[in-house]
Amino acid sequence: MANHKSAIKRSLQNINRRLRNKAVRTQVKSVTKQLEAKIAEKDQEVAAAELKAAKSAIAKAAKKGVLHRNTASRKISRLERMVNALNA
Repeated sequence: MANHKSAIKRSLQNINRRLRNKAVRTQVKSVTKQLEAKIAEKDQEVAAAELKAAKSAIAKAAKKGVLHRNTASRKISRLERMVNALNA
């Protein structure tokens, strides 16, 4: 455990950030899984709506710094390709 006042504060900040990041990351995973389930059902209209929600959640995670922007872009691109494959 940290001994200096600043180190104690930094430790608490790290704990809070870790929990916040974990919550955001979990939300992204949940939305992604929901979208993949709709894709598996081959439901185009619902999948398109889920894609919009997934893109929003991933973009917010990248904006907050939870995900790297290239990682977010890659995830969105892969999801869009899967949804577009339903239309083909």
